[in-house]
Amino acid sequence: MVRFASPWFFIFLAIIPAAVYFRNKKQVNPSMGLSGPIPAEHIPVSFYISFSRILPVIKYIAFGLMVIAIARPQWGTQKQNILTEGINIILAVDISESMAALDFQKNQKIINRLEAVKGVVKEFIAERNGDRIGMVVFGSNAYTQIPLTRDYTTISYILDRLKIGAAGKRTAIGDAIGISLKRLAELESKSNIIILLTDGKSNSGELTPAVASEIASQKGVKIYTVAVGKRGKAPFLINNPRFGRRYIYQQVDIDEKALKDIAEKTSGQFFRAEDVESLQEIYETIDQLEKTAVKVQIFSNYRDLYAYFLGPGFLLLVLWIILINTRFLRIP
Repeated sequence: MVRFASPWFFIFLAIIPAAVYFRNKKQVNPSMGLSGPIPAEHIPVSFYISFSRILPVIKYIAFGLMVIAIARPQWGTQKQNILTEGINIILAVDISESMAALDFQKNQKIINRLEAVKGVVKEFIAERNGDRIGMVVFGSNAYTQIPLTRDYTTISYILDRLKIGAAGKRTAIGDAIGISLKRLAELESKSNIIILLTDGKSNSGELTPAVASEIASQKGVKIYTVAVGKRGKAPFLINNPRFGRRYIYQQVDIDEKALKDIAEKTSGQFFRAEDVESLQEIYETIDQLEKTAVKVQIFSNYRDLYAYFLGPGFLLLVLWIILINTRFLRIP
């Protein structure tokens, strides 16, 4: 990567437009004061006169290169060593078919529940530093989408590509917790949490939410549960073979009691999100509740590049001085 060790020197570049402005202001139209049968604009202009008009450009380029040189451009790398463990976080995201409900808005545009969740979760990931984050997705079945990692860019990339219904139509909350616990067991940490987001109730899977949360409690894993979506019937966009694309309203039942029990049993918290703003507030709250002081050691290795600008700038300046004192010498 390229950086400038002394970027404040770039303020001197403002001298160039100022010099051009005052120079143009002082120039006098050469056609003024001339008379004769041939208009002044038709008089042939020699190469030397043409070149003399662009001669100041050499001076400005030389000055600009020298300013860049004293700003000390550098090329190199910067590495960070994280000296603390941080937290292990599993994001358990419901991608069942009910997440296609169109009851959220962002920037005055109607979006489905999963799209709303993606944007907020990406912001949450961006705020973490030093924590290992993994992702489990669930519908009728639960799958590990990405194991615990500090590669936040990859997590965001995969999050963007989650598809509704890819794990089945139904909702296996217990299995999602079970898979999340397996991922957390792989890497030790002083704190392990699961952020479980769903818009339904558990109606699939081998493990019940009650049994899964009991196991989590025994392992000291805290679970934050987030119920997403408005109460009552929600709009869905469907493609009907006979009537084409149209909206229908369906009842989506969220088992708040089960989600509250999971959170209470594991010393976590239950949240309800009915719009993007409340969803953002929930993840901001969790972000503050689960903060760790992360010590970071930075190693830098940079090579100065100023010579590549100072040399050409100096040569152009010398060339300009020679030209204005020889062939392009101006006599008052």
